[in-house]
Amino acid sequence: MAKKNRKKNDTADLPEGMSRRQAKLAARAAEREALAKDPRPFGGLAMEADLIALQEFVPSAVAQLEVGGVPVNLVTVLPGAGAAMVRPAEDGGERFVALQVGSHSQNPGRDLAYALAWAAGAEPGESLQSTAADGTQPELSSLIDATAQLTIHEHSDFNWWFAEGAQLPPEVRQALGRANEAVMPSTQVKVDAPGSVWWVNPGGGKAHIRWVRPEENENQMLSALARIAARGELTLGEGTKFAGAFRTHGVVVPVWDLDPAVDAQSYAAALSSLNASIEAEYGNAAQLNAEERKQLDNIKSRQVTI
Repeated sequence: MAKKNRKKNDTADLPEGMSRRQAKLAARAAEREALAKDPRPFGGLAMEADLIALQEFVPSAVAQLEVGGVPVNLVTVLPGAGAAMVRPAEDGGERFVALQVGSHSQNPGRDLAYALAWAAGAEPGESLQSTAADGTQPELSSLIDATAQLTIHEHSDFNWWFAEGAQLPPEVRQALGRANEAVMPSTQVKVDAPGSVWWVNPGGGKAHIRWVRPEENENQMLSALARIAARGELTLGEGTKFAGAFRTHGVVVPVWDLDPAVDAQSYAAALSSLNASIEAEYGNAAQLNAEERKQLDNIKSRQVTI
């Protein structure tokens, strides 16, 4: 008798019109959906390219967002690669959310929504170690204005981790010193063109420009670069060389090798001119000729996805 009751109760817990097998399959499908990777996690946001740059290669930078009227500092990295923190009230109570974190899921857009929602409601002195979204997070577009642009403040160190005048234990001061020594010189190149352009000097005799492009179709973007390369025009001027491109978060990021002694902002005019060529060729539906196909193969052979 008890067995029949158990079966009856199990059936009562099922979604209406579903058998136990159907309910189990639906639950597994929901789990797969939750774990599925977003092909373009920051798509639809005007700040998409900047978010990608801050998450993938900018070493030390801060930008401010408003989440439900609450100011939150969006940063590259926090101490210990933590996800988010709120300073103690006596240190100002400022809120911070990091894009480069130690513990995360494969969906950075969902992770960011999770961390922003946490930071907006957290109490002074609290911290969040893992930014991995757990399904409770709202849509990212419901937290921040999709049309908003980021104003990014670059830093040459991580001293902004702590409130001015904060008394740090010796071991924390030492860790801060090691982190500061590892910061690569970098700056955003101001240019009237789509995307986010960054000059980075990792050492070793070469600096780089990395240009996060916002185009929807990655293959069309690579073909546009190949057409320009075939004309010998995929350059930013004397002493520069197109190094290749990488894919990340559904977009293409072309990279150039540069002389580190040349001022980063001096490339603005060349970038603007090259952007006009890219935009013209991006919409070119003609078949690639032999030299263009060769250039496309060359670009693809050196391409990585991160």
